[in-house]
Amino acid sequence: MNISIVGVGYVGVVTGACFAEFGNKVICVDINKKKVELINSGKSPIYEPGLDALLKKHIGKNLSATTDINKAIQISDLIFICVGTPSLPDGSTDLKYIKSAAKDIATALKQKNTYSVIVVKSTVPPKTTESLISIIEQESGKSCGKDFGIAMNPEFLPEGRALEDFMNPDRTVIGSIDKKSYESVLSLYKSFKTPIIHVDLRTAEMIKYTSNAFLATKISFANEIGNICKPLGLDVYEIMNAVGMDKRIGRLFLNAGIGYGGSCFKKDLNSLIHTAKNNNIEPKILKSVNETNDCQPHKIVELAKKKLGSLEGKKITVLGLAFKPDSDDMREAPSILVINVLLSEGALVTAYDPIAMENAKKIFNNKINFSSTLEAALSVNKIIFILTEWKEFKKESLYYEKIVFDGRKVLNGKSRDNYEGVCW
Repeated sequence: MNISIVGVGYVGVVTGACFAEFGNKVICVDINKKKVELINSGKSPIYEPGLDALLKKHIGKNLSATTDINKAIQISDLIFICVGTPSLPDGSTDLKYIKSAAKDIATALKQKNTYSVIVVKSTVPPKTTESLISIIEQESGKSCGKDFGIAMNPEFLPEGRALEDFMNPDRTVIGSIDKKSYESVLSLYKSFKTPIIHVDLRTAEMIKYTSNAFLATKISFANEIGNICKPLGLDVYEIMNAVGMDKRIGRLFLNAGIGYGGSCFKKDLNSLIHTAKNNNIEPKILKSVNETNDCQPHKIVELAKKKLGSLEGKKITVLGLAFKPDSDDMREAPSILVINVLLSEGALVTAYDPIAMENAKKIFNNKINFSSTLEAALSVNKIIFILTEWKEFKKESLYYEKIVFDGRKVLNGKSRDNYEGVCW
């Protein structure tokens, strides 16, 4: 099929590359010329394992990028909207980018005589996708159901393994306005071995929010249990390993530590909380999930102060900056809060991350030092904070005679002196 991907951030570029891998002809569209040039050179604008190789495999063949949305729309059967939906200060979702994309698509549809389906893949509050119908009809002069269709196909991409999960999903959710829209999107997934869930537009939107809210809840629950375990001298990982064997619960997302980060969980929880309040519902559990998570990064600094006393003038190396391994994503990364608290306490911070340092430099400027290698980062300071569970950090012998504060259970604390885990 001929596909346009409008917006080539994380979701857009992964979606475009993977659909190309399944034999579709894909055009990625973005107003950012630099991103377009990168994609056309076979390079991804974001880091994701395997993505550059996939782009190089298909670019110039059945995959391309352009800033010309009109050109892309004219030859597309399916038009995916993958633009960002950031949070506003009140927790609601900023829909200006998705509305702008809808208007641009509608303008291009004026000149098109064949049927297309517009598919929202961005995470949006319930009722958003259907609200785009009037925008598109008004701007294009076309009629939904006759001249174009509309659908909602949420993404569930975990950073670090997005390609694998896209191609082998647990389920595929398709919300549609009518049967024709559904069948058009369904044809894309005919070669996927995945359960297909066909629902209406609002249900599809809510499935995405509910999934992320539940995963965030599991993490905050594990952290709260871990906070209870710590003063009792218990290892929350031993407990969660046993608890997770219960098939009703499952082990995934029960790793305690310094909390979740990334672009989705906090943003989506805030949006769902805002939606609940607009419908006169007080979302007590959802609010406590974010509150617990916001407190969690402070725990590792509190441990350090308890063990070392004042941190004024202390030289500390931070290992891991990205919110999770196999990613360069610094959005809502717990490392930001931890480092800022360390700086406020008067500590001198040196940091290292295998991938995320360029993004981190934009955040911290000259407030901290950066080491180019793990060995260099370890050599300059005796006090070590581990904040991301990169595989290369797991070698116990690296930390000989170091004082370690572990935020992700990277090391086996039982075999070490001068070691403190956040929840174990």
